[in-house]
Amino acid sequence: MNDPTMRSAIGTVLSTMRAGNVDPATLPDDGHDPTFVEQIAPLLEFLYAKYFRVTLRGVENLPSNGPALLVANHSGGLPYDGAMLIYALFRDHPAHRRVRPLVADFVFSSSWMRHVVARSGGVRASAANGERLLEGGQVVAVFPEGLKGVGKAFRERYRLRYFGRGGFVRLARRAGVPITPVAIVGAEEIHPMLGKLTSLPRRIGIPYIPITPTFPLLGPLGLLPIPTKWTIEIGRPLPMPAEGDQSRGTTTELADGVRARIDAMIADLLVARRSVLFG
Repeated sequence: MNDPTMRSAIGTVLSTMRAGNVDPATLPDDGHDPTFVEQIAPLLEFLYAKYFRVTLRGVENLPSNGPALLVANHSGGLPYDGAMLIYALFRDHPAHRRVRPLVADFVFSSSWMRHVVARSGGVRASAANGERLLEGGQVVAVFPEGLKGVGKAFRERYRLRYFGRGGFVRLARRAGVPITPVAIVGAEEIHPMLGKLTSLPRRIGIPYIPITPTFPLLGPLGLLPIPTKWTIEIGRPLPMPAEGDQSRGTTTELADGVRARIDAMIADLLVARRSVLFG
């Protein structure tokens, strides 16, 4: 690889993976480094613009300042979608907004993974962390499908999994912010998952490795994602009733409404898509 900026970006990621056993939660701002995305931008730009060729739609639905709560579908076997959402809004939003994803606990038990996630803006998923970030005027992202979303079998692609008990709705109501739905299309096909390897991956701090048509058949090369064409759509914010106001639906009903909105956005994008590889 002859591009020195790309070599530097990859080197930064690798050195961060070797950062050691310090818990990011003990560091200022949970280990977030506002310069990290810029440092690894050549790598992210390659994935975003050349590999997945992401189209970002609806960016005008995210304000230039103030808090926002993004709720997105989750897929892909490995969480490339979270990385692309972070970079999309940093790169293409007029205010270069930073996204702070709420991330599953298992990430922070992995010494080689947690510092990359934390420096990128990820924090341990909890209501307290979400409220703190929103109160600070930040953009928080939630993937309610969690591991079940990224771990969907290929035959279940674009079928939204259960959105939990509506924790993101309670978070929005307490913080007094609307929910901004996000639909991501293209990530479902990057690792067509036929099954999972679980015992060995858990020893290295990840829940599973996807079994796909190319892995383990092609060895490590088979872990490369298929270069599908992606679209990320930011929907119009959905106002949530104030906490304690049950006249407009219960938490579960409101969560189901958000899920239905994202489902409809995905369906529209799939209808418009002519090709998995070329969009």
